[in-house]
Amino acid sequence: MIILGVILLVIGLVANIAILWTLGVVLVLIGAVLWLAGAVGHAVGGRSHYW
Repeated sequence: MIILGVILLVIGLVANIAILWTLGVVLVLIGAVLWLAGAVGHAVGGRSHYW
């Protein structure tokens, strides 16, 4: 999810498309939260870790 967010960020910045940039930011933030939750041991989506 983080990688997809970064890709959308780059495409949004290069093509100057605001909605792609916004979606990229949202996906990076969600991915970071899930990654941190999994790293500290909280179950994410029924799994004990999140890749």
